[in-house]
Amino acid sequence: MDLDWLKDFLALSEHATFSRAAEARHVTQPAFSRRIRALEDWVGTPLFLRGAQGATPTCAGERFRPRAEALARDVEQARREARAAGDRAGASLAIAATHALSFTFFPGWIRQHVRFEALGALNLISDSMAACEATMLAGEVQFLLCHHRADAPTRLGERFDSVRIGRDSLVPLCAPAAGGAPLWPLADRARPVPYLAYGNASGLGRILAASGVAGACEPVFTSHLAATLLTMARAGDGVAWLPATLAGEALERGQLVRAGPETLDVPVEIRLFRSPTNRTGAADALWRGLGGADSAGPSQPFVTRA
Repeated sequence: MDLDWLKDFLALSEHATFSRAAEARHVTQPAFSRRIRALEDWVGTPLFLRGAQGATPTCAGERFRPRAEALARDVEQARREARAAGDRAGASLAIAATHALSFTFFPGWIRQHVRFEALGALNLISDSMAACEATMLAGEVQFLLCHHRADAPTRLGERFDSVRIGRDSLVPLCAPAAGGAPLWPLADRARPVPYLAYGNASGLGRILAASGVAGACEPVFTSHLAATLLTMARAGDGVAWLPATLAGEALERGQLVRAGPETLDVPVEIRLFRSPTNRTGAADALWRGLGGADSAGPSQPFVTRA
């Protein structure tokens, strides 16, 4: 039995049609259908009823689904734990960071605070906020670097200390029209504005949802990657609320302009969360240098509970 078969089964249960499920799994529909049939052959009974409206789980499929979810989750957790154990054997410092901050903020910030010649190894894991949270909760890294607002809490809970290490802002941006005016002005009520939104795995998406600034906009595209939304906004496909740290160069070059006033900006913190269990000497030194909970430096007041 192939683990991909379980993931295919769960995708078809969620999307209800072979075409959408195959697209979500990044395989062709014929290959996807073959794998579903292979799983059913392995189980020994049909798991879906095929019809014109799509695929509906059979009674056996409904019974199989919670077991499949648990098995896929346990196997993935075992893989992460084994990989983390191997990585920790040779790494002195492991940090998970969301994609947007990995590209822009992290390189300059880490050079200011870590002497690479004194460090055994530095492991940066760049992923979506949801994936970074899972990595942190699994104890695979010492730190999580992310955008943060108090009204959009993380999954980390009160056990994780954090310190503010920077500030950013989510700004509504779009491509310029002829003459430099915004191609998709948010103030223009005469036509709908295409909204380039963050997916469910994105921490920036949570922050925007909590702020309510984009509440009236209807998404035409979603992605958890801010860099993808930037590229599409620059191409004229719509409006995206992008981190100023990420979009600064495109703004300077005139590739992006404001789509709305500063009242639609969303101020955010750049915050570093610390694992309460995965501790190394390098991690402790970095935390103390930032004015963390183990030191009495002037930055101490900025250390808070998540």
